[in-house]
Amino acid sequence: MSRGNDLVFKAKKTSQKISENIHIFANDPSLAFFRVQEHVRKVTPAIFEKRDEVFQLQNNLQGHCYDMEYGIQALRTIEKSESIFENIQEMIKASIFLKQQLKYEESRKKVKKDSTKSSVYKRFSAHLALDLPDLPDFGGVMRETSQRMENMIGPGTATGRTEVQAATSSNPGELQRSYTTLH
Repeated sequence: MSRGNDLVFKAKKTSQKISENIHIFANDPSLAFFRVQEHVRKVTPAIFEKRDEVFQLQNNLQGHCYDMEYGIQALRTIEKSESIFENIQEMIKASIFLKQQLKYEESRKKVKKDSTKSSVYKRFSAHLALDLPDLPDFGGVMRETSQRMENMIGPGTATGRTEVQAATSSNPGELQRSYTTLH
């Protein structure tokens, strides 16, 4: 009988092992799904944070691209405005010259009135011409102030003729006084 008991014991032990293995195989997929669910639950908030961060970086990058395009357009506009500043420089030279002519004519009229009272030195100095100052190159200034000048000039105001040119073309024999004051 010991052999019979031993056989029964081994059969029970084997059946327990088989049922335990069947139980493990039956529950193993649900355990795997539980582990996957647990992993997804832990990782999802971090993934959403990274997604939001990527969207914010994309928006910032797009804004910087717009800024860069605007800067490139501004530089191209500055390059095109060089002729405007050259015209302004020529107008300044012309206005200084015309102002000197006006001073000369006024001093000549004063000399005629005061010729009896004035000395030889005063009459001689009235005929001396003033030297034109050397105007600096406006190349660097053009790049820095083109936007301000564009706003000040505005579209449609550049007609190509100055006030002084318009005044002198209407009556070429007579000098006209400009409405602007030079100090």
